Amino acid sequence: MTVDLLSQLPLFATDQQLAVAIVGKDRASMWVKTVIPQLEKKGFPRIDPLHDGRPVPLVRRFYEGYVGITAGFAAAAPDGKEDWSVWNRRRRAKRSADE
Repeated sequence: MTVDLLSQLPLFATDQQLAVAIVGKDRASMWVKTVIPQLEKKGFPRIDPLHDGRPVPLVRRFYEGYVGITAGFAAAAPDGKEDWSVWNRRRRAKRSADE
């Protein structure tokens, strides 16, 4: 069972709070120093100056897109009408060979 640490953060969280929730306490300082600047170039939410933190819902949405969760399941979509006659022919041929 996994715990969603982002859901336990305030609406606007510090980089340190986000880092602990996303990569864990051991890697948090490295993530803040090196990863956040790279992610900001890819659209990671900026710090809101009024709230002095990053909006957690937007951070979550960023990661959903980043890891492909919001890309959908197009790969699993049907590619057309199924031709069951092919399957039935193979099945009949296998039964004939087994007899």
